[in-house]
Amino acid sequence: MTGSVYVIVGLGAALAGFVQGLSGFAFGLVAMSIWAWVIDPQLAAALAVTGALAGQVIAAVTVRRGFDAGLLAPFVLGGLAGVPLGVLLLPHLDMHWFKTILGGVLVLWCPVMLLSKDLPRITVGGRIADAAIGLGGGVLGGLGGFTGTLPTLWCTLRGYDRDVQRAVIQNFNLSMLAVTLVIYIASGLVTRSMLPMILVVLPAMLLPALLGSRAYVGLSEAGFRTLVLGLLTASGVALLVSAVPELLR
Repeated sequence: MTGSVYVIVGLGAALAGFVQGLSGFAFGLVAMSIWAWVIDPQLAAALAVTGALAGQVIAAVTVRRGFDAGLLAPFVLGGLAGVPLGVLLLPHLDMHWFKTILGGVLVLWCPVMLLSKDLPRITVGGRIADAAIGLGGGVLGGLGGFTGTLPTLWCTLRGYDRDVQRAVIQNFNLSMLAVTLVIYIASGLVTRSMLPMILVVLPAMLLPALLGSRAYVGLSEAGFRTLVLGLLTASGVALLVSAVPELLR
C-alpha cells in the first residue's frame, strides 16, 4: 500500500478516536466513512473493531459510569447472538454495496439523531425490544465495529439521560467489540499482513480518544453532537455518491 493510504487510515483513526471518546460510540462509523474510499471492507472492518475496542478500554478508564446489570443484560444477550451473524456476512460483502449500505445508515440515522430530542419516548417492548436492538447492534458489530449505532438511537428514543445512555453504550460496546475481535482472530479475518495498519490505527487514535473523553466530562455535549452528526451525514452522502453510480451501471 502507498504512504498516502497509511496517512488516510491514520487520520480516519484520529477523528474516529476523538468522536468515540466524546460520545462513547461511533468509532466504526466515522472511520469506515473515510477508510471505505481507500481500503477493502474486510481490512477496514478489522481495523475498526481493533480501534473501537482500544477506544472503549480508554473510555472505561477515563469516563466511568454506573453499571446497571439489569438494564444492560438484554442488550448484551441479543448482541452475543448477533455478532457471529455479522462475521458470517462480512466475507461476502461487495465494496459498492458496502459503501451504499454504510452511506445509507449514516444519511438516515444521523438526521434522526439530530431530531431525536423532539421525538416521543418509546416505552413499549421492554427487555424483548432491548434484546432485539442488541441483536442488530451485534450484527453491525460483526460487519465492522458499528456496535453502538442502533443501541445509541434506541437509548435516546427511550429517553435515558446522557450518563445512563453512556453507561449502556460503553459497556455494551466494550463487551461486543471484545467478542467480535476474538471471532475475527479465530476465523482468520485478522491476519499478520494487517499488523502494519493496526500499528498505525492504535497510536493515531490514542490521544484523540483521551481528548474526546475529557471534552465529554468537562463540556456540554450538545454542540459537539450537532457537529459530529452533521459531519457523519456529509460522509454518508459522499459514500452514496461514490457507490450508487457504480451499482446502477
